Amino acid sequence: MKIGLISDTHSYLDDSVFKYFENCDEIWHAGDFGSLDVIEKLRTFKPLRGVYGNIDDKSIQIQYPENLRFKCEDVDVWITHIGGYPNKYSPLVKPEIINNPPKLFITGHSHILKVQYDQKLQLLHINPGAAGKQGWQKVRTIMRFEINSDKIENLEVIELHPR
Repeated sequence: MKIGLISDTHSYLDDSVFKYFENCDEIWHAGDFGSLDVIEKLRTFKPLRGVYGNIDDKSIQIQYPENLRFKCEDVDVWITHIGGYPNKYSPLVKPEIINNPPKLFITGHSHILKVQYDQKLQLLHINPGAAGKQGWQKVRTIMRFEINSDKIENLEVIELHPR
């Protein structure tokens, strides 16, 4: 399964995302869509999974959950917008992540691109950074990766045009 991962679009969707995600099977959005227009463009292009973020209004919150946990092939995946990262998990997710850790934990919110393995919980944490123009990030980023059975492979960071 080829995945395109994006977060923090804040109502802006760079046209190059469609080129980079062309060969992906699904797109996963880690929150702060910002608008229904972004959702519609992505959903029309590829199957879309996502969570709402702290800037998303009720029209988005009724379509997407705060936390999304599912199996992709043999990988237990958890996507949430504000989840923290290894050794600094958000109090909102910390009890569950410690008692029942996923294999792949995806967050957004910070606008900080991060891929970090949590040795203690045996999980991979990914934050794709921010793809939108809002925020302090100088480089807008998205990611691609593959899930093959129980393996997360071929992770790529893609830099979009400067903010």
